[in-house]
This record gives sequence, structure tokens and C-alpha cells, in this order.
Amino acid sequence: MDGPEPIAVIGIACRLPGAPDPSAFWQLLREGTDAIGVPAADRHPAQDGNERPGGWLDRVDGFDAAFFGVSPREALAMDPQQRLALELGWEALEDAGIAPDSVGGTPAGVYVGAISDDYATLLRRGGPQGITRHMFTGTQRGVIANRLSYSLGLRGPSMTVDCGQSSSLVAVHLAAESLRRGESNLVLAGGVHLNLVPESTVAVERFGGLSPDARCFTFDARANGFVRGEGGALVVLKPLTRALADGDRVYCVIHGSAVNHDGAGESLAVPNAEAQHEVIDAALAAAGVRPDAVQYVELHGTGTPVGDPIEAAALGAAFGTGPNRPVPLAVGSAKTNVGHLEGAAGVVGLVKTALSLHHRELPASLNFETPNPAIPLDDLNLRVQTASGPWPQDDRPLLAGVSAFGVGGTNAHLVLGEAPTPTLTTDIATAQTSGPVPLVVSAGSTAALAAYGARLAERLEADAELHLADMAHALVTSRALLPHRAVVVAGDRDSAIDGLQALAKGTPHPQAIAGAGPAPATGRGPVFVFPGQGSQWAGMGADLYATSPVFRDALDACAEVLDPLTGWSLIDTLTGDDDTWLNHVEMVQPALFAVMTSLARLWIAHDIQPAAVIGHSQGEIAAAHIAGILTLHDAARIVTVRSAAMRHLAGHGVMATVSQSAQWVSDHIDDRVTIAAHNSPTTTVISTTPDTLDELTAQWASQGVRVRRINVDYASHSPQVDAHQHHITTALADIQPRQAIIPMVSTVTGQPVEGTELTADYWYTNLRHPVLFHQALTHLINEGHHTTIETSPHPVLTPAIDETAEATGTAVNALHTLRRDVTASFPTALAHAHTTGTTPNWTALLPTPHHHTPLPTYPFQHHHYWLESSTAPLRSTGTAVPTDAPQDDPVAEFRERLAGLSRDEVAEEMLDLVRTHAAVALGHDSVEPILADRPFQELGFESLTAVALRKRLVAALDLALPVSVAFDYPTPQLLAEHLADVHQDKFGAAPDSDEASLAEASDDELFALIDNAGSEEAS
Repeated sequence: MDGPEPIAVIGIACRLPGAPDPSAFWQLLREGTDAIGVPAADRHPAQDGNERPGGWLDRVDGFDAAFFGVSPREALAMDPQQRLALELGWEALEDAGIAPDSVGGTPAGVYVGAISDDYATLLRRGGPQGITRHMFTGTQRGVIANRLSYSLGLRGPSMTVDCGQSSSLVAVHLAAESLRRGESNLVLAGGVHLNLVPESTVAVERFGGLSPDARCFTFDARANGFVRGEGGALVVLKPLTRALADGDRVYCVIHGSAVNHDGAGESLAVPNAEAQHEVIDAALAAAGVRPDAVQYVELHGTGTPVGDPIEAAALGAAFGTGPNRPVPLAVGSAKTNVGHLEGAAGVVGLVKTALSLHHRELPASLNFETPNPAIPLDDLNLRVQTASGPWPQDDRPLLAGVSAFGVGGTNAHLVLGEAPTPTLTTDIATAQTSGPVPLVVSAGSTAALAAYGARLAERLEADAELHLADMAHALVTSRALLPHRAVVVAGDRDSAIDGLQALAKGTPHPQAIAGAGPAPATGRGPVFVFPGQGSQWAGMGADLYATSPVFRDALDACAEVLDPLTGWSLIDTLTGDDDTWLNHVEMVQPALFAVMTSLARLWIAHDIQPAAVIGHSQGEIAAAHIAGILTLHDAARIVTVRSAAMRHLAGHGVMATVSQSAQWVSDHIDDRVTIAAHNSPTTTVISTTPDTLDELTAQWASQGVRVRRINVDYASHSPQVDAHQHHITTALADIQPRQAIIPMVSTVTGQPVEGTELTADYWYTNLRHPVLFHQALTHLINEGHHTTIETSPHPVLTPAIDETAEATGTAVNALHTLRRDVTASFPTALAHAHTTGTTPNWTALLPTPHHHTPLPTYPFQHHHYWLESSTAPLRSTGTAVPTDAPQDDPVAEFRERLAGLSRDEVAEEMLDLVRTHAAVALGHDSVEPILADRPFQELGFESLTAVALRKRLVAALDLALPVSVAFDYPTPQLLAEHLADVHQDKFGAAPDSDEASLAEASDDELFALIDNAGSEEAS
């Protein structure tokens, strides 16, 4: 087969009468279902009372506006065909196994056929007074494709094709040519069509196109017109060589295509058999396919008395009746099932044929009993496919044609073929992984997250052959990462189903880890926290050593440098059955250092890089190594020397945690007791002798102060260490600390270190002086680090982290890595990180399957957006949304509420205010969709909406705000923080002249300022 580069169809999405997705459409076709019926009650009634049957979609008023960052006001003004294209585009990419958020910025194209604008007719019925600014883009057909390109961030060609009923097939032809030219690397192509006003149906009827019987009797003697249908379909196209190289699932290939025009025929609307013959010949020539090799043609097949005989004659002439065609050419029409989708009709035929090739089965064409007398099927060597069955001559490569003809004379034909058989069938294998499998689920809202959990559970229950690892890999590679997140960590199919069902119901489940809301921003990145002694346990890391190559390699590297220094085997100790090593500090501390270092390497291997590190006592050694300050060999020497000193201290002291501040402890101790660590504002560690600790414990118990003895028999960070100063500094004199690569905050000084000052003297001081963990962590939190990851075998510092964060008034995500006596818990640790905004590279945990794993597509959460809603008053379902009704003195009341509040409390009040007025500006009936950390642009703002928000805030606060305030502070949270600063610093001060002029500027002046500053583009 000679011809141009074949184009692969790798993804399909459709919404058709009786078929909301490709699977349902295939079932409808195979079962021979007639989807024609009466219009739904919510459709606009015909003025003559004659409700004409057709192929209808359910609830075309529904749209998930928030998911696409579209405000309710704009959604009301958007042609539902634009809304439909947005959702179909997302679903088609997901069906292709392409994460929709991964294609932004690429030269991917969009070609959409569409010929109607019924919604614009509805919107204009209200007269000029009902026209809004959103209608300019909302009612233009050209924006149907553009809206999809904009939403996905695509940089390739983007156009809506309107050439009549062949539009969507012409769109696919143009898309294939764009790929072959290298203009696009991926294309979404197809068409949408909705019948929203009775007048458009009346126009078709008076033209003479409608069947009085409301059926398409394609090629039948009863042919008397067509029945209208609606819906849409988009396919994802890619050059075949690339699709095969990428391991894509290929439905079929487009070998060639052609487009022409009837020319000056009998009349504009009468088709031309010769021109149709020519376009078929051109498509076959482009494909390099012989006519007699084609076994099936999906007809334009409207069932009109004029069109059917002309199409049949063209087919007979094009595909021939010679000896190379031993059986008649099979033909059929999807219009007999779902009606004529007009501008989207061609892509419906393409989807039907693609599914038929994929399943190697031809479904029946309905409504055929007696051949049209004007169509001599035998003479033309044609046969209507009247029953579902195998392809004719299916021992040959399967080939098909698809035709579409426009009422104005534009003809299109595509030549399709079956997908090539994979050449490396032995590589078709399922992904295998040991241990729990993470099923990563995300959505744009809580409701959608639950709905997707339900869909995934149903998918697992319905397909016993679907492996968990395959589903897990597909979820993290072919689905967008969205703000509302959950992870089901499952060891087997049953627990996976249970966890997903719990997610769907919103009930707690041990395997289901879900965030309380959208994953928050993580500030300046996570801080790796390395604790001191206390997190050790027998068997720590043994499971990871057996299952994780990254952890194993890191631990082996530690053993290589530690074993010669300690005289015992690190690996044998950690993986053996003897746990007596837990009683020897000179073994515990090197083992903890090695495990903590290896856990840090494991996090980093999953693309979670520390933005800073901090260590508690001996944990500083691991922290300095990960920061790049210490080589592994120098770090091993320090931990060995340090632990040896601790062994000499053993038996002479004790340590304990006191539930009071360091200041309180300092006021209640004498020189027999030393403060060893400032863990948090309410937790202090002391070092002393056993007798003294017993005395203090009894004394403080009467005052309600809790004292918990730590399981050690030495007193580090106390004067007892002084005796070992010379030995420590001499033994470590030749270490060579380097400049830090990752910022490190010292718990010796409470301040950042450069790195080179961490000489032998520093490491003596680390053991002798108090641990300033609270001070060091406070510094990091104040610098904007709002996530910590305790990289240890067990979380021992989480309470201290939480208490310190609470004292700073900052919410901190305190995460940990492993837990005592719990094996294979690292996926759970990744899940907690993922659901709180620190996103790991999940593919590092999951092997790649060698085949496509189909998953359910996104569960859009539809809300009603229709013309009648535009005049409805806003009503709150959450936080109250203010109306514009006059109030006594809202500004004074608000200021009074803020009086006496701290700056952070003022910021919280301002955030409520910003979210409330943003909801009003966008047309929401509650503040729920206004996420604090989501950019205004993603919430649906554009320049005029930003101006409206700014004016509302000026009125609500009586403060002068620059016109660009929503661009300068591009999220509700940032804007609220700014407003809090303005209120605190400038309240009561007279605005300067520039600010005053902005506060009083007219709308036109404000818009001019935006345009002059280029903010229209920035928005």
C-alpha cells in the first residue's frame, strides 16, 4: 500500500443520541438500536405545536463551568456547542491515554466542524438590553475550536470548519494534512451540532429535507428525507509511526482523504454523482489503495429521494464491478440509528467505522427493507449491511471508506484501515509490582473526586483481567493532576474496590488517603527533617531494602563506608533477626544515619526535592550530607566518632521530655539539670542524673507537668560531654565540609549555615550544646516553608513540628516517611505528600506496562446554564454572597469588625471578602468555587471582571486600590494579604493624588488604563 504517512486514530469521544460515550455508541450500533424520539420537556417548544421527533441529547443545558475556569455569567452566554467541544476534547485525550494537562504549549491543533448557531438566536430574542459582553465570543462559531485550544493551551492551528453537512469530515481531512505537513504534532478533530430552536427544524422541513416519518430510510424505497440528530464527536489523531513508537492504542488509520466541490450542477443543493466519484478516486489515490480492496463504505446516507441514488451511482462507478471484487461492497449509514447530525454527521460516520474496524465487526444499517427502485444494487455491486456480522473477506486487510457531502456542494471522503498488528507481541505484558499499589485519583471538585472513585471501582469490578498496577500507571500518566486529590493504597483488588467505594461515599477507609480540600500550595517547598535518636526499630528499612532498588543502592553505599569504621555489618544488622543492637548506641546511631540518608534518597528519586534541611541532634549529620556539605565518608566518620563518645557516657545519665517551655523549665531547675533541646514552645528536653530526674518527676507531677523519660542511659547535650571534646575534635580534624547545595538551618545556632563552618568544632558543639530545633524550624516557617517531611523510620518530631507551626500561626503539613513495625508504608507516605500539595513522580514507583489501559473518563459535574438563568437572583449555598441592596453602613461595620484583630486575622477576614466579591463578579451563587490559591485567570476572570472586582472592593473597604490590583496579586489569597497590609498600614491616611484618581475613575478610563498597560493580555 503506497501513499502518504498514515494517520492513527488513537482517541475517541462522543455524545450522541442514546450514547454518551464510544462504548455506549458501539453497543447501540451492535444491538441495532433506534435512538430517535420526541424532544425532552426542557427544549423550547415549537410555535406550531408540532414537536418533531429527532435524535436528542439529554440536558444540553448542563456544563461543568468551574472545571474549565469559566464563570457562570460567561457560561450563560456560551453556545452549548462550545461547552460540548470542551468536554469532548478532554474526554478524547483521556481516551487516547494522554493527560490533558500535558499538551499545553505544544503545536497541537484543533479542527471542529459546526454549521449552526441556534443558541445565538435564543440569546438575541431578549433584545439589546439582554446582550452581555460575553456574547461576543460566546456566540461565534469560530470560537468553538478556539475555546478548546485556549482551555488546553494548544499552540497549533485552531479553526471551526463550516462547509455544510461535510464540515466535520473536512475538519478531519484538514487535521490529517496538518499532521503530515508537520504543522501539528497532535490534533483533535471532529464536529458538534445541537438543535436548540424549533425555527431551524422548520427551515429544514420547508427546504424539503425532513422525513415525515422521522426516520432515515437510507437506500430504501421508503426514502423520503432525513430525521435530525444532535451531539458531537472528536477524535485524537497522530502520525502512525509516532503512535506506534509511543505505544498508543490505535483504533484505525487514515490512509488518505480528499475534498472537492460539485461545481455548477443542476442547482446549489443537488449533489453531483461525477464529483462524488472524483472525490472518492482522489482519496483512494492519496491512500495508495485499489478500489476493489475496500470492503465497506459508511455512506453519507441521508435517505433523501434525490441524494441516495446519486451517492449509490458514484459508489458503483468509483469502486467498480470487475473480477477483483468477488463480493458486493457493503454499505451502511449511522444516520439510521441516531439521525443526521448535519455539521457533525461526517465524524459520526468516522467514529462508527473506526469502532467497526477496531472490533472487526460491521453493525447493521437500520430501516432497510426494499431497495430504492432508483438504486440498482446488483448492477452497482452494492449491498446494504442489514445485520451485524463479520467483515466481508476479513482474511484481507480491513479497509473502509467514509463519505460526507454538504448541501452547498463540498464533498469529502476518507479511506480508513485497520490498526497494524503489534510486531512485538511478546512485549505485551502487564506491569508487575510488589507490595501495595497506589491508585491516584484527582478531580476539580469534591463531588467529582467521589464520582471518579465510583467509576474506577465499577471498572475494577467489571473487568477481572484489569491489573491494579496497570490501572495505577494509567492514572498517573494519562489523567490530569487536579486540585482535589486522593490515593487508594491497595494490596489487592478487593481492598482497591473497597477503598475506591469509600472515596465515592466520602467515608473513612484505611486504604484511602484524601485531602480535606484542594491540595494547597506548598510555599517554598518541603523541608526534610532528620530526627535524632528514638525512631529506631528492629527491621526498619528491611522491606524497602528488598523491594526498592533506590533504597537498596543508597543503603549499600552507606554500608560500604560505615562497615570498615564500625567493625560490624550494617546490612546484616538491619535485615537480620537479632535485635540486640538496639541496646547499643554505637550501633543505633550509625544505623539511623544510614536509614535516614537512604530514605531521603528515596524521596528525591520520586522527584520530591528538599528545599531545605534541618536535623535534630545527630540528625544534623544526615541533614548536612543531604545538603551537600558533608561527603558520605565524612558523614560516616562523624556519626561513628559521635556514637562512640555516647557509648562512653552510657550509664551516667538520663534524658526526659518535659511538657513545658524552655523558659519555664529554666526557671524551675538548678545546676544539676541541663536543657538539652528546645523542641517546641511547649516541649523541652532535659539531661540529668537518674536520681534528680526521679525527684523532678514527682515534684512537677503535683503541678500537672508531664515528664516522660527517654529510653537512653546517657546525658547528651550536657556538661558530661565536655570530657570528650578533645577526642571528638582531634578525630574529626581533617573532615572537609563544603558549601551547602541545599539550604540548611542549624539547630546549634537556629540560623542558616553556609556549610564550610561545619568543622570538627561544630560537631562537638552539636553534641554538647542544646538543640535549638524550635528556633530553627520557626526560621524556616517564617521563610515560607510550609511542608515538612520527617525522613526517618518513625515520626518522633511531628508533635513538635505541629506545636511550633501553631505558635507561628501558620498551617504546616507535617509529613513522615515510615512507621514503627509497619512494612511497605512508603507508598502511603507518598500519598500523604500528594494529597497535601507535594506531588511525587509516581511512575518511579510503578513499572510501565507495554499496552494501553483504558480507564473511565472524567466525571464532569454539570450545572444548569441556560438563558432563563441570566435573570435569576444569586442565592448562596455556602458563605453568604452579598446583593447590591443598600445597607446601613457596611464599610463602618466591616471596619468595626476588624478593630483589634491581628494582621493575620485581618487577612482571614479579607480573604472571605475577596472570595465573596469574586463570586459575585463571576456570577456564582456561592463562594465554594473561589479557591484561595487558584489564580484569578483560572477562576474565569478576564480584564473586565477584574475591574468589577476591584470596584466592589473599593466600595466595600473605602480604600484606594490601583486598577491593576487583581493582576498584581493574582490569587484571592495574595490579594487578601495585600488588602490586610493596606488596611493595617494605610487606613485613615489620605490617598495620594494618583490613588485618588484611580478610586474615582470611570469604567471607560479604567478599561483604557488596562488596555494601555497590556493587562488584557496578562489577564
